[in-house]
Amino acid sequence: MFTIVVDIALIAMAVSLVLCTYRVIAGPTVPDRIVALDAFGLNMVGFVGLLMISLDTAAFSEVILMIAILAFLGSVALAKYWERGLVIDRNPD
Repeated sequence: MFTIVVDIALIAMAVSLVLCTYRVIAGPTVPDRIVALDAFGLNMVGFVGLLMISLDTAAFSEVILMIAILAFLGSVALAKYWERGLVIDRNPD
């Protein structure tokens, strides 16, 4: 019974990843794309977590941490670029 629930959740997460990918590609505005990219990163963390449960292993825990860190940094960098036009401000003024 537990494996059926995990398999259904994996399918739901895969559908959610496809929908987020569509929104990143065809988003009408830049903020929609930024939010969809952040949601994609969160869904990837959940998908890999469910995959770890399904395979009964903890081998992907580092992968989850790296995906979460990269998704966060990517969202912050895109938001900062959209707001100011540059990501790294070298001028201290």
